[in-house]
Amino acid sequence: MKGLRLNKWTRILLILCSAGLLVVLFVPMWRIDLDAPQYPEGLRLLIYPNRLSGDVDIINGLNHYIGMKTLHTQDFREFVFLPYIIGFFALALLATALVGNRKLFYFISILFVCFGIVAMVDFWKWEYNYGHHLNPDAAIIVPGMTYQPPLIGFRQLLNFGAYSMPDLGGWIFLGTGVMLILLIIREARYFRKWRAKGKSAAVLVFALVIFLSSCNGKTEPIVMGKDQCSFCKMTFTDVRFGAEILTQKGKVYKFDDVHCLASFLESDQANRKNAKEIYFVDFSGTHSLIESEKAFYMKSESLRTPMGGNIAAFSSKDSLNKVLTLTKGTILSRGEIIKE
Repeated sequence: MKGLRLNKWTRILLILCSAGLLVVLFVPMWRIDLDAPQYPEGLRLLIYPNRLSGDVDIINGLNHYIGMKTLHTQDFREFVFLPYIIGFFALALLATALVGNRKLFYFISILFVCFGIVAMVDFWKWEYNYGHHLNPDAAIIVPGMTYQPPLIGFRQLLNFGAYSMPDLGGWIFLGTGVMLILLIIREARYFRKWRAKGKSAAVLVFALVIFLSSCNGKTEPIVMGKDQCSFCKMTFTDVRFGAEILTQKGKVYKFDDVHCLASFLESDQANRKNAKEIYFVDFSGTHSLIESEKAFYMKSESLRTPMGGNIAAFSSKDSLNKVLTLTKGTILSRGEIIKE
């Protein structure tokens, strides 16, 4: 019956999803990056569908001191059957596209999404056991400390910063799941009226943007008396002169003085390259964070900032001018503070 047949474009997209899953079999699905002062180039653990790769031996050597289990491919039963499951879904999606049966498509798609959820839960449980079940006779024991890596995002583990995120295979896998959900909605004709007006493509793009934007990092509030400057390591004593850098990976660096932020960027070209967004604390009002491109700046010796930068940022020109009427200072541009 015609009503049970899939749309031509749905079948084409299913073939592309099938090809993408075949690619997943040969590329890393997940990655965990470790950054620390003693390893300026960082350490990386790559997780393929059937094995571990990257700096496994070095990571095992470090983890031995804090009582974590060593990592070996043969210890993970998931590596035995995961390639077969991915291969099954690749062939199933291809067969569904060729047959074109809508009910079969619904069944395979829902089964794939459920498998993805189960896989993420299993991965979280592995990280939990790996970070919590420690050897009580380890050389280094920090009471109450656990070392569970984040599922997605960043976490500080002693002097190591741990970043966990999908690699190429993971993004293809997640993208396939999102595409199948959107195709289910499309095939179910929930957006028939919008499709008639040519809006179905906009719906797909909007949903993908929402999904991908959920992985973006956010700024963090500065806590006086607790947070430390990422450059000079001094504890914050005056939030009015603070600043933050948000990196491409979602990590936040905090600074108690504009001078420290500028020095941090100049000290390492990698820091400048990885900086996604830069924020400054609004000197006036509620001292909220403002984007560096939207801020107004002034320098005055009477400001007496923590590290002698003597620079303040403002969310509006009016608030800057009010301070200028009370103290002698010089208006600066963003380019004079942050050297591109």
